[in-house]
Amino acid sequence: MASDPVAALPPLRQVIAQHELAARKSLGQHFLLDLNLTRRIARLAAPMQGATVVEVGPGPGGLTRALLLEGAERLIAVEKDRRCQVALASLVEASHKRLSLIEADALRLPLEELGTAPRTIVSNLPYNVGTALLTAWLQQIAADPMVLSRLVLMFQKEVAERLVAAPRSKAYGRLAVLTQWLCEADIVFDIPASAFTPPPKVVSSVVLLRPRAQPLAPCRLSDLERVTAAAFGQRRKMLRQSLKGLGLSPALLLQDSGIAETARAEELSVEEFCLLARKLQALSEQGPE
Repeated sequence: MASDPVAALPPLRQVIAQHELAARKSLGQHFLLDLNLTRRIARLAAPMQGATVVEVGPGPGGLTRALLLEGAERLIAVEKDRRCQVALASLVEASHKRLSLIEADALRLPLEELGTAPRTIVSNLPYNVGTALLTAWLQQIAADPMVLSRLVLMFQKEVAERLVAAPRSKAYGRLAVLTQWLCEADIVFDIPASAFTPPPKVVSSVVLLRPRAQPLAPCRLSDLERVTAAAFGQRRKMLRQSLKGLGLSPALLLQDSGIAETARAEELSVEEFCLLARKLQALSEQGPE
């Protein structure tokens, strides 16, 4: 049996040296070269048969190789660093048309333009834009829950803990509410700083996000964003004070909700924030009497 052309490629460290791919701090780059770890991450994207797999920021291609070796049939790598694009050319050739490379800024790229559903995003996210990218993808999921089937993402451990945080915990905030409203979220495993080149100053975590068929509770994203921004913007204050930023009477907003005016943002469940978002919408549409 012929060996896989991807497996026969030169070692990643050789590719990095050949193309002078020093990780750039400005791009938040930390390369993961351990094939055992990258294949473990890639397996979280299964099943990949018949799916479009999107990798953001492939760098020299460590995770890209793993995805191909684990069976990705349609892999789209989105990379804006020209140096990495050149380094990935041999991998594109070895993939026998399974891998395509797009030069783009993922923050400005609509997911529906990337292949066909079902789509899975797998990425060692650049630290400096990881949260912004997730927020952009959540907005697209809110508009169309079918745009993604799952997301396998690597964040700084501190950020990962914010995604899965429960009410009444220090890490619970806007990001937890928005993420859990739209997705089931789990931290699967941690990766030590020593596994990266160059090593970051923090531990990283791999998070698995599975978009819900429908949000956890009904409400509009815009209203949920407004309510959580007001409540967590002054998280130490009671809701009767923090919700004043919405331009409505907090007492009126909280009326018949079962939520005490003396409660604080971190005490509310995702469903309770959705309730407040629905009431905000209703009161805003009602207008002044």
